[in-house]
Amino acid sequence: MKFSSNLFFSIVLLFSFQANAQKDFLKNSSISAHYQRGFAIPEYSFINYLTNDYAQSITLDFAKQTTGKNEWEHLYKFPEYGFSLFYTSLGNDAVLGKALAANYFFKVNFISTEKWKIFNQTGIGLGYITKKFHLEDNYKNVGIGSNFNVHFNSRVGMSYQITENWKANAGLAFDHFSNGNTADPNLGLNNATLFAGLQFAPGEIEKKNKTKLSAHERKNNFEAVLSVGAKQTRALSSKFFYTSSLTGGINREFFRGVHLGIGADVFFDQSIKTQMESRGETFSQPDDFQTGLHISQEFVYNRFSLILQEGIYLGLINKGLKKTMYNRGIVQFQLNDRFLLRIAMKSHLHILDFPELGFGIKW
Repeated sequence: MKFSSNLFFSIVLLFSFQANAQKDFLKNSSISAHYQRGFAIPEYSFINYLTNDYAQSITLDFAKQTTGKNEWEHLYKFPEYGFSLFYTSLGNDAVLGKALAANYFFKVNFISTEKWKIFNQTGIGLGYITKKFHLEDNYKNVGIGSNFNVHFNSRVGMSYQITENWKANAGLAFDHFSNGNTADPNLGLNNATLFAGLQFAPGEIEKKNKTKLSAHERKNNFEAVLSVGAKQTRALSSKFFYTSSLTGGINREFFRGVHLGIGADVFFDQSIKTQMESRGETFSQPDDFQTGLHISQEFVYNRFSLILQEGIYLGLINKGLKKTMYNRGIVQFQLNDRFLLRIAMKSHLHILDFPELGFGIKW
């Protein structure tokens, strides 16, 4: 009898613990479903001939609402963050196939009232495309040369609070699939769509903790970052070429969430020799290197940063693609007060060059 009583109370406690854990997990959370419909936007006009239908998508989001536990949540007007599952057609099922992606996203409210919100939601993750370029079986697909790709998504929309637990959302979405020039071809696939859907909050919604932000202290930061990467040339070659870069710079924290800076870069690109010799040009060893100066805009949320850089080659120019300007898009995480980790994509405007993984020091 004693054993049966202990077993009964153990089961009751276990279910009670699971119920409380589930309740805490769903607190300040939401589940959304959206339908999207629109068009492919080609980076090159000839890709228009590949599409013969609308792009149609379904998105499922799970998000957590921040409540003002730190100054960053107040600065960005109580943003949301979470994970998204995305399924879409690409405008031509036979040639381009369909795509499935899983993303991490961050959602910021530009305007927020009791009933209405205008927001931006940006996410990045891993995507799988069912049809890729094949020299014999699918030679018309000049957009994507790999099944696995990076998926980037951005939405600008408006939400309306229907009830305490339900919202209606609508707006404009942009989706991009690319392999970062790690497989050829890599012209990329882009969709611009209108979206609409519903958002449901299944758990308790806490009241937001509204406090006044402390005064921001402007200061300068110095950084040095070493990065490595790889690329393929745009010649349907299966060979990978090693790339690396060394970057030094200074930025000033003009605002808590926005830092502006300048810096210098040294790039090494092992593919330069192949590119020059394919055009019948004479290669010398220093041509593997390029040097340049850049300006940067850094958008900060706590330890995370989104950085945009625009640079110009000075000294050792780029003899591979023969471009005078370069760009970088960077996602950076501050490991502690001294060290940082970053993922970057170097490009020349809309022409992607190579992805990078970098480790740096800040002082």
